[in-house]
Amino acid sequence: MNNLPASTGWEWLKQGGALFRKQPLALTILLFANILFSIGMSALPILGPVLAIVLIPSFSMAFMRACLMIENGDRVTPDVLLTGFRRPVLAPLCKAGLVYLAVSLVLMVVMRFTIPSEFLQQMAAATAAGKAPPQVELSHLLRILGTFLLNTVVLVTLCFVAPLTYWKHMGPGKATFYSFFAVLRAAGPFIVMLASWFAIFFGVLIVVALIFGDAAAGRAVIMWLIFLFVLLLQCAMYAGYTTIFGKPLDKGPVAA
Repeated sequence: MNNLPASTGWEWLKQGGALFRKQPLALTILLFANILFSIGMSALPILGPVLAIVLIPSFSMAFMRACLMIENGDRVTPDVLLTGFRRPVLAPLCKAGLVYLAVSLVLMVVMRFTIPSEFLQQMAAATAAGKAPPQVELSHLLRILGTFLLNTVVLVTLCFVAPLTYWKHMGPGKATFYSFFAVLRAAGPFIVMLASWFAIFFGVLIVVALIFGDAAAGRAVIMWLIFLFVLLLQCAMYAGYTTIFGKPLDKGPVAA
């Protein structure tokens, strides 16, 4: 892979926006279906949250394949939801999901030892009671920001694990290796893409807050904006994948 200029990240974001504008309703329905499925699975006792993490690659492949269909000029149909849940690719994607599970456990341990449990309990209690959150010390704020950035970086480095498993037929270890170093080598474009995404997102949120204030309509608009920007980022990730690894052929998966 050749070194990409940092401005490529902005191009990915624009390409993602172009993909979303072609079929916004289909992608929005796809997002809600995935969210409902994930919430329902997480509600299952004990194994539910674990399964929800293990199936992240299967969920994400629905968006990746939907973006490919849109790029090819095809209509996104409901069966795209099952993209990552069909044989023979379900098992390899679940194996890739174990990587997500291991990483999630490590990040939980890091957060546990970075942010005091007393502070987390106070935040949770204030939220449950509908009260204002307690004052945050600067050291705690820096730790929270550091943990958030670490989580973001780690998740971004795993963003190509699912498509590499599905389209390149790689095993979980190889897919994780290639995804990590692909993102590392394209760090400039990824930083520009994420920084631009955050800047636009918070800029729009500020405008909405100024217009609606604390009204219920404003909160509803903000929730919709969160969903839309998540979809925009998903589409931009697909654009990044095609730039780095090439446009895939939509011929279905082969077991890894």
